[in-house]
Formats: sequence, structure tokens, C-alpha cells
Amino acid sequence: MNLNNYFEQNKGRGVLATADSTGKVTAALYGRPLFMDHKTAVFIMAERLTHENLQSNPWAVYLFMEEGEGYTGKRLYLKKIKEEENEELIRDIAGKCGYSHYGRYGRYAVFFNVEKVLPLAGDGT
Repeated sequence: MNLNNYFEQNKGRGVLATADSTGKVTAALYGRPLFMDHKTAVFIMAERLTHENLQSNPWAVYLFMEEGEGYTGKRLYLKKIKEEENEELIRDIAGKCGYSHYGRYGRYAVFFNVEKVLPLAGDGT
């Protein structure tokens, strides 16, 4: 499955969940990720709790619920691999994802390895 095509073709809402080094969890609304390849996703992040958690715990889950009836969507299990503060890179990612507010909120481009993809509901079997 081409995840970039999936996210370009489906509208909906996303939530990114992270935890700090002690396991305290937070969740935040996030736009769709950009996929650099079939295993690498990138999100633009502000200097807030989600980003702070990723400094001590690289694991995250992104839940995406498609618009419409039912519980259709994806769960992406992620592991942070790097981040960058390159303004030109962030502007490029924002343009490809259709973000209009990156300038106020986007300070970091955070890259993740996609460890596993499951449907939003169920175990995929």
C-alpha cells in the first residue's frame, strides 16, 4: 500500500499520541504526514508537549479517521528516527501536505520509521 497516495486521497482527522519517559501519555490533533518513502513519515511540529515527549521516548501512534460513516482509517505505529529545524525543508513539507499554518506552529520536521500499519478498528485480519 502506498501511504502517501492513501493520505492524499482520503480526508479525515488525525491524532498523534506520544508518552514521556515515565509513560505519561498525551494526544494531539495532527494533519496528515508526508511520506518520504514507503517506511518514512514526517510531521511538522511545534515546540509543545508532543515534541517534548519525543525527546525522551521515540515511540508514537498516529490514528487517522476518514470522513464519513463508520470507523474507517489507519493506525500507524511509529518510531522517531531524526528531526530537523531547516526552515526551507519545513516550508516544502507544508506545501506538499497542504498546511497553511506551518509558519506559526512548525519549527521541527520530525521523521519516523513506520513500524506497523493497521486499520483504525480491528486487528487487520
